[in-house]
Amino acid sequence: MTTRPNADLFDDHGDISQTCSTQFTDYGAIRQFSGPIRTVQCFRDNQLFRALLDEAGDGAVVVVDGGGSLESALMGDLIAAKGLKNGWTGVVILGAIRDSVAIGGMDFGVKALGVNAAKSSKVGVGEVDAVVEFGGVRFEPGHFIYCDEDGILVAPRELS
Repeated sequence: MTTRPNADLFDDHGDISQTCSTQFTDYGAIRQFSGPIRTVQCFRDNQLFRALLDEAGDGAVVVVDGGGSLESALMGDLIAAKGLKNGWTGVVILGAIRDSVAIGGMDFGVKALGVNAAKSSKVGVGEVDAVVEFGGVRFEPGHFIYCDEDGILVAPRELS
C-alpha cells in the first residue's frame, strides 16, 4: 500500500477519488493506513463487526457505519486486538470506541468519532459488505481507502 500523503494522492487522482468531510479522531498508534474496503452497517450493536474481525483481514480496512451514535462503543481493546491479530490494517468507525488508551498503544489504524465506556448490544442487527455513505463518500466493498492525519480518501482502485 502507498505511504504517500492523502493530499498528494488527491492532487494526482482527484478525478477518480472522493474525500470524506466527516471529521474523525485518530486513536490507534498507526495514523497512516490504507487497504481494500470491507463494510459493516450497524447501530449500537457490534456483533457483526466482531464476527468480521474474526475472519482473515488480508490487509483490508473495515468501514463501520454506526449511524454516528456516541451512546455506546462499537469497539474496545479486545476487538481491536483481534483485528490486528487477524491481519486487518485498521478501522474507520462512524461511532464511538472505548479503551482508547489501550488502543492508542496498538499498531493498528483506528479512526472514530469519539469515545464512550458503555458497551454496545450484541444482537446481530445490521449488514456486512453493503455500500455505506457518509461525509459525502460512497464506501463500496473492494474499493480502496486511504487514511492519514489529513482525513480519508476513497478511490475505486489502488492508487500509487
